[in-house]
Amino acid sequence: MELGNVSPPTYGPGPEAPGSSMPGLVGMAHGFLRLVQPNALPIELIADFGQSQSEEAIGEQVQELLLYELGFLVCMAIGLLFIILVPLVGCCFCCCRCCGNCGGRMYQKQGRRMGCRRRVLWACVLLVSALLLAGDVCAFVSNTRFSQAVCGTFPNVNNTLDNVRIYVASIPQQINFVIDSSDIPLGHANRSLQDIGPNLGGMIVLGIRKSTDGALGSLQSLLQGMETLAAAFGSIASTRLRLEELQRNYSRRLASLQDGLNQTLQRCGHPCGSVSLDGLAFRANFSTIPGVERQLEALGDVSGSNIASDLEKVNSTLDTTPAKVQEQSQDVVTKTQDQLGLIRQEIRSWQEQLPLLEVEENIGAFVGNATSVLEEYREPIITLDRLRWSICVLLCCTVLLVILCNVFGLLLGPLGLKESVLPMQRSSLSNAGGNFFMAGVGFSFIFSWLLMLLVLITFVLGGNIYMLICESWRSQQLFQLLDTPGLIPGFNLSELLGQEGGTANFSEMYRQCQRDTALWQTLHLDQTVSLDELLNISQYTGEISTAFEKMNITLSPISLLSQSQRDLLLNASQTGQPPDFTLTLEQLDQNVTQGSLLDLATELEQLADKGTDVKEDLKADARKLRELDKEMQMSFSGPLQSLKENIHSVQSRAAQLKAQTKAALDKARETQEFLDRETANIIKNDTRAFLEELLDFFETYISWAKSRLTGDVARCKPIAQTLDNVEAITCNYILDSLNTFWFSLGWCTFFLLPSIILAVRLAKFYRRMDTADVYR
Repeated sequence: MELGNVSPPTYGPGPEAPGSSMPGLVGMAHGFLRLVQPNALPIELIADFGQSQSEEAIGEQVQELLLYELGFLVCMAIGLLFIILVPLVGCCFCCCRCCGNCGGRMYQKQGRRMGCRRRVLWACVLLVSALLLAGDVCAFVSNTRFSQAVCGTFPNVNNTLDNVRIYVASIPQQINFVIDSSDIPLGHANRSLQDIGPNLGGMIVLGIRKSTDGALGSLQSLLQGMETLAAAFGSIASTRLRLEELQRNYSRRLASLQDGLNQTLQRCGHPCGSVSLDGLAFRANFSTIPGVERQLEALGDVSGSNIASDLEKVNSTLDTTPAKVQEQSQDVVTKTQDQLGLIRQEIRSWQEQLPLLEVEENIGAFVGNATSVLEEYREPIITLDRLRWSICVLLCCTVLLVILCNVFGLLLGPLGLKESVLPMQRSSLSNAGGNFFMAGVGFSFIFSWLLMLLVLITFVLGGNIYMLICESWRSQQLFQLLDTPGLIPGFNLSELLGQEGGTANFSEMYRQCQRDTALWQTLHLDQTVSLDELLNISQYTGEISTAFEKMNITLSPISLLSQSQRDLLLNASQTGQPPDFTLTLEQLDQNVTQGSLLDLATELEQLADKGTDVKEDLKADARKLRELDKEMQMSFSGPLQSLKENIHSVQSRAAQLKAQTKAALDKARETQEFLDRETANIIKNDTRAFLEELLDFFETYISWAKSRLTGDVARCKPIAQTLDNVEAITCNYILDSLNTFWFSLGWCTFFLLPSIILAVRLAKFYRRMDTADVYR
C-alpha cells in the first residue's frame, strides 16, 4: 500500500538586491562601527529597562546604557563640536582676513624654496581633492543605492510575504493530503471485504490443501499405478490366448509338413537316411503360462469403484469454499463496512482538531496586517525618500563644488603662473586659480557643518540600528532578546502561534526552521495535542474485530476414503501380485520349435544338389520350410516380445505396489485425522490473519499520518528564509547603503579640513599680490 509523500509548495523568488554593490566600502563602515561599539548587546539591561520603579535603579540602568553607547556618544560629541566650531572658525577666519591678518594681506615674501613649497602644496591639494572626489562618488552611489533599497523594499517584502502566504496556504492543503490519503487504506479494506470469498476462502483452501494435496496426489498416483498394472495383466492374458491359438495352428501345419517330408525321404532312400525330422515340433508349451484372472479381478474391482470420483469431489468441495465463505460472511461484511464509514468520518474530523490550522490562521492574519500596514505607509515613505535623496544629492553637490574649485585652481594656477614674474604682475589666469582655491575654502566653511549634521544624524540612526539589530542577529544575541516576553509592545510570539503559557522560544524555533523541521516539532505541539489520542480509531477497529470473532464459517465435510475403499485398495495391493513367471520366461528365451527349420531346409537343399531322384521334391520341401519359418517368426515375435515386456512390467510394478499402497493409505489416514481435528482451527486462524491484514491497512496509515504530520507537514524552512530575507533587506540593502553613505560623506567632511588649510596656503602662490618682495 503506497501512500505517497507530502509535496512541498513552490515558492516565488527571493529579494532582489539593489545595484552598485560596494563590498569594500561596506566592510570599512562595518569595521568603523565595530571600533566605535565593541561591546556585546546588553540583553538583560534592555529586557529590564524601565521595569524597575525606583529612581536609583533607573539611574543605574541609564548609566549602563550610556556606557554601552559610549563610542557613539564620543562620536556625537566630536560631530557636535565640528558643527559648532567650524562655522565659528570660518567666521573668525573671514573677519581676520578682512583685517589683513591670517594671510589676508596681499603680500608674499619671496624665498629660495618657493617653487618647491608650491609644488608640494599643489600635490597635497591634488591628493586631498582626489580623496574628496572618491568619497563624494561613493556618497552619490550609496545615496542612490539607499533609494533603490527603500523603493525595492516594498516589492521584496511583498514577495517575501507572498511566500509566507504560500507556506501558510500549503498547511491546510498538506493536512488535506494526509486526510485524503485515508481513502487508500479504506479502499483497500473495502475491496478486501467485497472479495472476502476469494481472499479469505482462498486462504482457507490454501491451508487445507497444504495437507490434502499430498494425500490426494498419493492416492491418485496409486490408482493410476493399479490401472497401469491391470492393463499389463490384461495384456498378458490376451497374449497368452493368442500364443495358444498360434501354437495349435502351427502344430497342425508342422505335423502335415512332417508327414510330407517323411514320404519324400523314404523315396530318397539311403542318401537321405541321416535327415532327422524331430525338430519339426514345438519346444514351448504356451498353455503352461500362469493365469492372471484373479489379479485382473482384484484390480478391476478398484477400477470399477468410485474412489477416483470421490477424490474429485474433495477438489470440487475445496473449489466451492470461496463461494460459501462469501455467502456466510455477508452480515460481517455489512457491519465492517458500516465501521469503515465511521472511520472515514472520524478521520475527516481531524482537520478541525489539529492545532496547525490555528497556527495557520494566526500567521495568516499577522501577514495580512503586515501587508496592509506596509501598503498604508508605502507612498509616504517613497515620497520622503525622494525628498531625502534630493537633500543628500544637494549636499553631495556642495562637496563636488569644493572639488571643482580645487580642480580649477589646480589647473588654472600653474597654467597662468610664470616663476620669473613678480607676485604683483601675476597673470589673470593664475590669479583666477588662486581665487578658485579661496572660493572652495569659502564653500567648505559654509556647507561643512550641514554635511556634518547629515553625517551625524545618519550615523547615529544607521550605526545604532545596525549594531543593535544586524550584528546581534548574526551573533544570535537578538534571539535571546526576542525570547523576552513583553519586550515588544503588542507582539506576543506565543499568542501568535497559539501556544498557551508563553513557552515559545524564538531562537530555538529559528534554528529548527533553518534545519527545515516540521512545524509540529518546532512548536512542540505534542505538548498541546496528543497525536496518539487524536488519531485513535481503536473503538472502530475493536467493533470490526468483535464482528469477525462472531463470524461462523462451516464447510462441507471432507472425506478422502471410506473403510470399504481402504479394504478394497489393500486387497488389490495383495491380490495384484503376479504369479511365478520363471518357467515362462525360460521358454520365452528359447526357440519356438525343437530344431531350426532353416537348418533343416539347408540340409534338404544340400541333398538335392547331390542329384538324387527326389531332387525337386526336396527343394520344394526346403522352400516350404523357409516360408513356414518366416511366417512363424512374424507371427510369434510380436506376442512373445509383448509378453516378456508385460511380465517384467508387472513384476517391477507389483514389487512396489504394497509399499505404495501402505504409504498412500497411511498418508490419507493422517490427512483425514488432521482435517477432522484442524479444519476449524484453520478457518479460525485464517480468519484472524485476514482480520489482521484488514486492520494493518489502518495501522500503516495511522503510523504514516503521524510521521507525515510530525515530520513533513508544514516544514518551516520558509519561515527561517523569510526572517533571513527580512534581515537581508534591512541590513544588507537598507542599512548597509545608509552606513556607506554617512561613511562616505563623513570621509568627505573630514578631508574638507586639510583641503581648507592646503587651499589657503596654495592660493597665495597664484593670486596677484599688492606689495612686491624682491628676492636677491
